[in-house]
Amino acid sequence: MRVRNFCALILFASPLFAFAATITREEAMQAAFPGAEIQSSMVFLTDQQMKDASKISGVSVNTALVAVYKAVKDGTELGRAYLDTHVVRTKKESLLIILDSTGKLKRVEVVTFLEPPEYMPPDIWYRQFDNKTLTDNLQLSHDIHPVTGATLTAHATTDAVRRVMAIDQLLHAEKSK
Repeated sequence: MRVRNFCALILFASPLFAFAATITREEAMQAAFPGAEIQSSMVFLTDQQMKDASKISGVSVNTALVAVYKAVKDGTELGRAYLDTHVVRTKKESLLIILDSTGKLKRVEVVTFLEPPEYMPPDIWYRQFDNKTLTDNLQLSHDIHPVTGATLTAHATTDAVRRVMAIDQLLHAEKSK
């Protein structure tokens, strides 16, 4: 009887640890930019862009492949988003980091979180990134408050936001040349 109950518990609980998605990329983009057409593309950063983004952000840029989503309405770009996938502790997290048309952070959305759910901060913690720009203060224990029980997630998220904002700055500076 105990073995059967234990097996049932494992079968019931295992999906909770296998995958946690809070919102799809499409849902997040439509919520941020209602009625906009969402255009997706892949950008390949040069070695120099990767080095420059690492220097600007203060965190490693380990991949040249960047997923970009643009929100366009009536021919005008309303904003853009980048998908950043990284390892938190031992498993991956994917964040959709949404910026307005000026490059200011609009929102951070968790698309996939494969760590145990208790390592994921509450939504209100992610909202402290809203309306931020890339400055030296955009880091934990400065503009971003740490979160107990999810320290590694907080670091990984803050690094991802800094990395994406630096990449966006570079791509848009080159676009306007």
